[in-house]
Amino acid sequence: MQENITRITVGEIATNCWIYPLPYYPSSGEIGCALIDPGAEADKIIAGLKKLNYVPHFILLTHGHFDHIGALPDLLAAYKTKTNHPHIAMHGLDSNYLGPGSYHEHKESFSAVFGESAYLDYYWKEMPNPGRLLEEGNTIGPFTVLHVPGHTQGSIALWDKNAKILFSGDTLFQGDYGRTDLPGGNEDEIIKSLRRLFEMDGEIRVFPGHGPETTIGVEAQRLLM
Repeated sequence: MQENITRITVGEIATNCWIYPLPYYPSSGEIGCALIDPGAEADKIIAGLKKLNYVPHFILLTHGHFDHIGALPDLLAAYKTKTNHPHIAMHGLDSNYLGPGSYHEHKESFSAVFGESAYLDYYWKEMPNPGRLLEEGNTIGPFTVLHVPGHTQGSIALWDKNAKILFSGDTLFQGDYGRTDLPGGNEDEIIKSLRRLFEMDGEIRVFPGHGPETTIGVEAQRLLM
């Protein structure tokens, strides 16, 4: 069982940035890792990685909202070298949140929530392109990709079958699920996605985009009541 998962909580709305070690990707004596949803505070994330002696080989995004990707430009500046180039991956249906022109997608989401985009404008840096666009059933590192739309069109969960671990992004939280009133959200789709997850092994540990760890079994009983 994987026990070395590290959580760094970042940003104004306490997004979970997860660090998942991948010891079979060594680099110059350091331990490779998957970095999941680096939403803000790149300096804090980098300090955590250095303390662990980890280098990100994958930067995996469960969806495209700014609070889950905001630290990307600074992380790439810190870790993109001649010998290491972190692979950025997300679902193709959320790829409009990265690359040229992505500011306008984020501004639309911010305006829907706050009525304006001052926070986005303050922190904005040009977003890189995704290195790989994922689809249902793809594998990347130890993970199988599950497409779980509803919070966004391209929301995914990352499932390590062997370790019985699932990173659920903003699809499933402890005692709740992601909002569906933002652009691209759909209540019917997220309910279908949740029911799909609840058909999985109840012992699977769930590491969500916000809040504490839970399990599939606990949430299936709680949310299907």
